[in-house]
Amino acid sequence: MIPRVVFSDFDGTLTSHTDLTVKFFEILNLLSDHKIPLVIVTGRSISWGHFLLTHFPQLKHVICEGGGVLVKRKQDGVIAKELYVDEKEVTRLQNFTKSLLKKFKGLELSADSLGRLTDRAIELSDLMIDVDRMKDIKTFMDKENVNYSQSNVHLNFWCGEISKYKSVSEFMKKYYKEYSLEQTIFFGDSMNDESMFKDLPHTVGVSNIKEVLKKLNYEPSVVLTGEENAGPQGVYNHLESLLK
Repeated sequence: MIPRVVFSDFDGTLTSHTDLTVKFFEILNLLSDHKIPLVIVTGRSISWGHFLLTHFPQLKHVICEGGGVLVKRKQDGVIAKELYVDEKEVTRLQNFTKSLLKKFKGLELSADSLGRLTDRAIELSDLMIDVDRMKDIKTFMDKENVNYSQSNVHLNFWCGEISKYKSVSEFMKKYYKEYSLEQTIFFGDSMNDESMFKDLPHTVGVSNIKEVLKKLNYEPSVVLTGEENAGPQGVYNHLESLLK
């Protein structure tokens, strides 16, 4: 199947660990040559969405914050946002975050949390030192009816119904309504991609997904293997095989 729209996670999928490499540019060029849009679906902040649209003209849409907000380039070139969660949940998140930081002294949000709108993030490197503290934080979030998910680098948390799949479904209905979800494909490698693996027909896990595969309740429909299929190299290889 040649996909009409390609969706992809960012960290560990389009990046090598956390680094952008030449392969990312090759993916952009490959899809651009075939006139297939790439939509990044990432846990990163809305400010990262602005960065990606500003620096990579091939991109027109980036879904950020785990599906909470869309950043888009309009026809006049202006970059705008579109919420995928009710504004009252954004306010509830602001209040909860104050309570979280008050309860867990010394806890710091990720540097990019200042640029986040619909979720917040805690650096996993700060929490992995103390497993018990992470457990206490998650228990507190459960008690307050706050959702959370782990990516490769963050413990993200938010209020309201936010998921990568929900946002992609709404996005397709508005921006590519001539196509169905069955005509799309998604690439991912982490826990917060699970909603896509569960409900999207065509999903691909790059080979570094092996680190979390056993923790997933729903696996991608295709799992790539071998070091040659890790991260962006795996994305490029699979796309090239589909587009031949």
